[in-house]
Amino acid sequence: MAEDPVDVKSIIDRAEISLVLDTYDDIFSDFDPRPYNERTLSEDFLYEAKRAARDKARGIELRLLIPKALRSTASEELIKARLKNHFRKHYKKSREEHVVRNRHAIELIAVGAVIGLADALLLSINGVEAIFKDSIEIILTPASWYTIWTGFDRLMIRPKDDAADEEFYRKMVDAQVTFTPY
Repeated sequence: MAEDPVDVKSIIDRAEISLVLDTYDDIFSDFDPRPYNERTLSEDFLYEAKRAARDKARGIELRLLIPKALRSTASEELIKARLKNHFRKHYKKSREEHVVRNRHAIELIAVGAVIGLADALLLSINGVEAIFKDSIEIILTPASWYTIWTGFDRLMIRPKDDAADEEFYRKMVDAQVTFTPY
């Protein structure tokens, strides 16, 4: 009894993210000879996965289509574990960087406020020569404003690439990775 040919288009239509592979090696860097559970993921693979996941909600399915003749369930289990490990590691790293960036921004705002208060305090002291007061004001006022606005900028306006990467890894941590023959 002959098997029906696999309809790749219908598989792609059903999955939320479908990527067609020629071999399992398409997932990994060409320059990394280590086994699947240790190899570096390919920049091309990650780029295509990010592009495909951009408009998807959390809880997606990442379906990797592989030629039927090349399927190996043992390899697939190693690859799934490697993908999950990669996504978890990079999501955690992205979250940690976000927290550090916010902490640094708040520190800048606080330093700017302290500089501004010091400026106001020094300017209110009687008996200090005008040239000294003017010099302090020329230095501390812009320093205060610059530091405060830099802190707010870092706190409020997050780099788009960082936010997009974090969102991608957040989605992929929970993604169901499946291999489908074609």
